[in-house]
Amino acid sequence: MSTADWAWGGWVLAFAGLEARALVSKREGDTLSERVRSWFHVHTAPGRALFTGVWSGFAVWFLIHILTGSM
Repeated sequence: MSTADWAWGGWVLAFAGLEARALVSKREGDTLSERVRSWFHVHTAPGRALFTGVWSGFAVWFLIHILTGSM
């Protein structure tokens, strides 16, 4: 395994730990989903539109990036 594999694996484990702790704590506003909703203000129409655009753009870019190995 490369150093990058270990680094990304550590990041994934750290994220999983933070999210698991947030889910168990039941404290309002500490999961990633709750943070994203707050950051993008998805309770408003402009916020929903912005999040939809950002998420869709990322999804398209990531799909092309993974399948073609470019970008």
